[in-house]
Amino acid sequence: MLIIGIAGGTGSGKTTVVRKITELLPKEQVAILSQDSYYKDNSHLPLEERLVLNFDHPDSLDFELLVKDIKALKAGKSIQQPIYSYLTCTRAKESIEVAPHEVVIVEGILIFTRAELRKLMDIKIFVDADADDRLGRVICRDIVERNRSAQAVLERYEKTVKPMHLQFIEPSKRYADLIIPQGGHNEVGIDMLHAIIERATSMNN
Repeated sequence: MLIIGIAGGTGSGKTTVVRKITELLPKEQVAILSQDSYYKDNSHLPLEERLVLNFDHPDSLDFELLVKDIKALKAGKSIQQPIYSYLTCTRAKESIEVAPHEVVIVEGILIFTRAELRKLMDIKIFVDADADDRLGRVICRDIVERNRSAQAVLERYEKTVKPMHLQFIEPSKRYADLIIPQGGHNEVGIDMLHAIIERATSMNN
């Protein structure tokens, strides 16, 4: 099994990179674990408090469960990946069963901030993008997908997204084996990553 970590700032283009890589691989070969599924359940808090939580700080994540699930997959066992709602900031009662696959992609902004998690990864990719480009994508995404106003998105960016990026995410770039600027628009970077994956999986077979 090949474990690939794909990190980068909010709005850097990680999801596009993951999508392009999965499109190049046989569907039955790859599974994806999203960091966003592993936010801690906050159902014990009032909704007003949940809506102002800092989701860009490592403490917001259930890293223990993510590490446990990856170890289970490596041991050949299926897992129940949580489902997390950004609208209610709670974890759903339902879950998604994920079976072991030849390639497992772990994707998220903070996945390189934990040493125990990094040690489980065979390849670590950091998707890089200019701050202005990331902000533009964050505004579009949060308005459409998370029902937030442009003003609320900008306030959150200044209060949490930007400072957390500088404190935690940007420094984690040093752990990457490969840095891909411009995310999914970097065809050369995507081709290089695809070649690395193909070589690694052929060696495992």
